[in-house]
Amino acid sequence: MRVVVTGATGNVGTAVLEHLLATRDDLEVVGLARRVPAATADDAYPGRLTWAGLDLSDDACLPALRVALRGADAVVHLAWGFQPSRDPDYLEALGVGGTRRVLESATAEQVPHLVHMSSVGAYSPRTDDVPVGEDFPTHGIRSSMYSRHKAAAEALLDEHDAAVATGRVTGPSVARLRPGIVGQRDAGSALLRYGLPGLVPGRAVTLLPVLPLDRSLLVPMVHAADVADAVGRVLDQRATGAFNLAAPTPVTAIDIASALGARHVHAPGRLLRAAVSASWQAHVQPLDPGWIDLALEVPLMDTRRAREELGWSASRTAVSVLEETVAGMRDSAAGSTAALRPRSVVRNLRDRLGSGPVAGRRRP
Repeated sequence: MRVVVTGATGNVGTAVLEHLLATRDDLEVVGLARRVPAATADDAYPGRLTWAGLDLSDDACLPALRVALRGADAVVHLAWGFQPSRDPDYLEALGVGGTRRVLESATAEQVPHLVHMSSVGAYSPRTDDVPVGEDFPTHGIRSSMYSRHKAAAEALLDEHDAAVATGRVTGPSVARLRPGIVGQRDAGSALLRYGLPGLVPGRAVTLLPVLPLDRSLLVPMVHAADVADAVGRVLDQRATGAFNLAAPTPVTAIDIASALGARHVHAPGRLLRAAVSASWQAHVQPLDPGWIDLALEVPLMDTRRAREELGWSASRTAVSVLEETVAGMRDSAAGSTAALRPRSVVRNLRDRLGSGPVAGRRRP
């Protein structure tokens, strides 16, 4: 079996590669990424992991993408961007445009199965605290750029599924995974780059005396390894449709404060958003205010379908995922890929002087 994985060097991608290669001896994996790892990265699985470098944000990638997908049994589409938050056109070109390019290329090359990594962020705002199933509307949260793009990518899949169902095209069957916030220790450095000013050391995240958050905050979380396990099960079963992925109990504002070693103080969401918006507009920090709206408005998720049809369940609680991720941020934990590279204040200062803040920096 030959599987192509886009975004193979990121938080979820590294976990998916490790899981697939470690659990399936007959599997050949092609990893696609804008910045491919050193050749030694596949030493543990000689001959079973190959890499191709391409940028899914541009149509120039299409010839190489078609070659990579040719003869594949499945494609797992994970590629997505989070920064630069001040370049929404690029983020849309990568997230939504990249999904379109993968979908069209997989159709052209007659790849039979596509697994798309969506998100809880694709869902419309929650109306209550009752977990929702996969039939909940996926119109996104309009004030969140990330959510709008995730919903737009799902709309492309809706169009594809309708065209296949009516016989207008012959293309891959599609599965959509909708995880909560995905965490793991090795993503610590990457998450710091996404959300913390570059000149602030990682250890500062656990030095806050108080943490102002809205007490209504409830965030579904899941470990990257559990998401990878779900990907493997979907591939094995050639499953289609949408699957929610989350640990059973979401994290609360108090859980977040506790993981950071801080005391929780209630702050209405509108005030927190205003503070984040002002600091983002002032170029103090890279986190755009839409993430606050997303955190406060995403629904909780019912994972019954994944349990019953895939035999999947989260092996870690949401709080343990949160604690592991915070520990990784505190220690600036990193992986062996460019996307998960180590973070340091000295390097950030050098990059800021040379290229500007990460939220507005042009990609290398």
